[in-house]
Amino acid sequence: MKTKIRALQQSAKNMPQIPSESVDLVVTSPPYPMISMWDDSFCEQDKNIERALTDGEGVKAFELMHMILDEIWSECWRVMKNGGIICVNIGDATRSIHNEFRLYSNHSRIVKKFLDLGCVVLPDIIWRKPTNAPNKFMGSGMLPVGAYVTYEHEYILIFRKGDRRRFENHSEKTLRRESAFFWEERNVWFSDIWNDITGVRQPLSNGVTRTRSGAFPFELAYRLISMFSIKGDTILDPFMGTGTTLTAALATARNAIGIELDQALYSEAIDNVLDAQDVANRYTFERLIRHHQFTTERLEQGKQLKYENAHYGFPVMTSQETDLLFDVIRRISMTSDNTVTVDYDNTPQEELWNIGSVSKRSVLYLLKKRSQVRSRNTPVRQESFQFEKS
Repeated sequence: MKTKIRALQQSAKNMPQIPSESVDLVVTSPPYPMISMWDDSFCEQDKNIERALTDGEGVKAFELMHMILDEIWSECWRVMKNGGIICVNIGDATRSIHNEFRLYSNHSRIVKKFLDLGCVVLPDIIWRKPTNAPNKFMGSGMLPVGAYVTYEHEYILIFRKGDRRRFENHSEKTLRRESAFFWEERNVWFSDIWNDITGVRQPLSNGVTRTRSGAFPFELAYRLISMFSIKGDTILDPFMGTGTTLTAALATARNAIGIELDQALYSEAIDNVLDAQDVANRYTFERLIRHHQFTTERLEQGKQLKYENAHYGFPVMTSQETDLLFDVIRRISMTSDNTVTVDYDNTPQEELWNIGSVSKRSVLYLLKKRSQVRSRNTPVRQESFQFEKS
């Protein structure tokens, strides 16, 4: 299996390199309109925004910012396959413009645009990420009515283009079953509130550009890709940032296309993808370890698991988990033509058959050593990644 992921340094308003109806899933987080850290980015694209902010016309500035995003959402609609899913992580903004404090509802404005495009709006997710701030309010303290609620959540908006996706041929059905998730993961992932992912864990960023990227955590992109795509699918992030979506796509054996206008963020994204092997494989192993902990606790409680995974031999809750198969990244390398090649090994590792008999550290060490040996003499699946500038 050979696929390509392209990282393009350009605006996502126009993506002619991406054919219409060629993308299976969009996972992205755009700059948030009316959040001051992104003012410069919006103002550079439309000078009317800067004038509106200076003149105290917050509502006008808000709309002009969203009109820029609208062009990108239209392009995402064009490149999406019928049945494809679009996931947008967005937070609302609270801001004072010329002493007028108000909420700017980014999520509702984006929902309106996708409704205008003809998308099917699916149930969204509230990503609640508590802060460490001692004050849980804004305004005049204990005196009514001048205190305001402090926002500690963002939205993950979910849309679908057209009818529900169908898996028609044998190959697609096989990949779909291999891409299954565990029963206990389903119960957490498909909840309408995510409060187990913090907003501070971002292991990929070197910190230099983080203040301009607002990157979401690896776990968030990983979940969405696992929930709404299968192995071999093409994932698009029109606001690539530091490359979190691309890395999550690598970890789940998906293809990806990233678009980024900022040169510094673009360069960091490439570096992060090249360094993604440990992050990606560690998360795969942690999923297996968590599953072992779940099955151990369930059996100790006298509860049964009726099925067994065909590849690893460990117990699972449902028949839909019996063909679940993980792809472990063995090697990531860049060739002379700027192509990054990622080698996978999807042979069930012996160390994972009895994962509960050894420590987590031992499992990671054994798998790393085993993949180093395999890399010299074992045929593997390959995925190629192309990085380009417009």
